[in-house]
Amino acid sequence: MSFLLKLLKKLFGIGTSTPITPSPPQPAPVVDDPAEPAQITTNRVLLIIYNPIMDTDKDEKLSQRPGWYDPDELVVGFSTEIMETSYGMGRYEIVERIEVNDFPALKDGFRYSPSLYLDVLNKTTPAHEPDQVDYHAILDEHNIAEKVENNKIDEVWIFAFPYGGFYESIMAGKGAFWCNAPALNNTSQIPRKFVIMGFSYERGLGEMLESFNHRVEAHMERTFSKTHGNANLWERFTRYDKKNPGLAEVGNVHFAPNSERDYDWGNPKFVSSNCYEWYQFPNFTGKARRVNASEWGNGDIRLHHRWWLKHIPHVAGRQNGIHNNWWQYILDPNKVS
Repeated sequence: MSFLLKLLKKLFGIGTSTPITPSPPQPAPVVDDPAEPAQITTNRVLLIIYNPIMDTDKDEKLSQRPGWYDPDELVVGFSTEIMETSYGMGRYEIVERIEVNDFPALKDGFRYSPSLYLDVLNKTTPAHEPDQVDYHAILDEHNIAEKVENNKIDEVWIFAFPYGGFYESIMAGKGAFWCNAPALNNTSQIPRKFVIMGFSYERGLGEMLESFNHRVEAHMERTFSKTHGNANLWERFTRYDKKNPGLAEVGNVHFAPNSERDYDWGNPKFVSSNCYEWYQFPNFTGKARRVNASEWGNGDIRLHHRWWLKHIPHVAGRQNGIHNNWWQYILDPNKVS
């Protein structure tokens, strides 16, 4: 063997019988297109309402307690809120409704009885521990994995009550990630990611939007997790004056542009903010305005959360591989890498 051939063999393996394993194909990069249309996302929902009868003589359900809400009216109101604040880009369709005359099982199998639950509600008896619901029992009881896998539903809404044990939202399925709660374990066999929303009919639309908006934060933070600097538009969207003096934008769920603390949505102090810029996204002009709580409802939880959602981009085009219609990521976690 010539000296040159030996050298090539040593350096590059030329002449050896060991096969060279080809590199796996890489996904084609998403091409930015300013004209790519904004797609409407319609999620099909399985609605489960835990609404036990508390007085069999009067046939009174738990949701009928004074000051509590009709869950079906909340469903209609919430669906309307999302349709309006997303400018039609996010929509919900209830494809199956299940009402359960019982309390859900908690993680250790315990279920409240009507009388014991009222004692807890009236604070004459402490709440049961552990206090978290058994999500897997619910998945099994209602064949949820099968319905997701067969593309019959896209997410689940569960209505319950105080001490019901539900997170505001939690994600399940293959590749599930943090969604205001740790990803639901032992669900990776389900091929699609899906969100389980936990609502309470003891509360109103403002609190439903609170739960949903934290989901928005989780999905969008994940969507922009691989971008940095000016490309991370989500980081810019969530700036508020206390954290970013003089550079406030829309803020986050708990902090309006001028908030000094959590839930400080009624602060009358004026600050400079670029929040109006997001109404004409992506055409920023750099013009800030002086704003205070009068812009978002003077402390009203529902009005602030509607105001916040209406600033979310919902238009055509794509930048840095991320579509300018963020609602497709908010409603469909399978589009979030």
